[in-house]
Amino acid sequence: MTRNEGWIDISMPLKEGMVVYPGDPPLRIVLAPGTAKDGPAAISMISMGLHSGTHIDAPRHLFKEGLSIDLLPLGVFTGTARVIESDDAFAIEARDVRSQTITKGEMVFFKTRNSGLYRLDLFCEEYVHLTRSAAAYLVETGVAAVGMDYLSIDAFGDQALEAHSLLLSHSIPIIEGLDLSSVSPGLYECICLPLRIEGGDAAPARAMIRPLPPEP
Repeated sequence: MTRNEGWIDISMPLKEGMVVYPGDPPLRIVLAPGTAKDGPAAISMISMGLHSGTHIDAPRHLFKEGLSIDLLPLGVFTGTARVIESDDAFAIEARDVRSQTITKGEMVFFKTRNSGLYRLDLFCEEYVHLTRSAAAYLVETGVAAVGMDYLSIDAFGDQALEAHSLLLSHSIPIIEGLDLSSVSPGLYECICLPLRIEGGDAAPARAMIRPLPPEP
């Protein structure tokens, strides 16, 4: 995580061998064939799944006719983000979200113990996830996007993907892989832009926030 003129970079660096969700393609960065290290210009190639590192899931991720990442309005990814810290060791429930003052149109990011998992070299299956009831409340509230500090918002191995399905069926993008380890709860100005991948079910993103004045 880096800071520059008040901005806090909450993106994960893309690097060779980084942890990915089990079954996803590994990330590889290599020099293009015929490009010498000591040549006049280095040209590298990257191979990765679209759900690597900090990324945004589009409705197309689960729904064949859903909007792809390049068709989502950019305004969804800029604006106010509310960082909510949860001390629950297992899951974020609806009661955890109802206790917060959430305004329609905000992005909501959940800071949990997951942010500490990035220090591990292996994927951790026991991460904090978002329950269906919490996702339903966020849909009801009318949030712009939902972010989580690990590589999925649903529990590991949950084939139903209920939280994903509820949010994406209402065209609410999901931002996964955020690094909120050094971020305090509160309101922030946020810019989190996905790569413009035509027809993409997801896209890597660079996410940054800076604090807003305290609420009255």
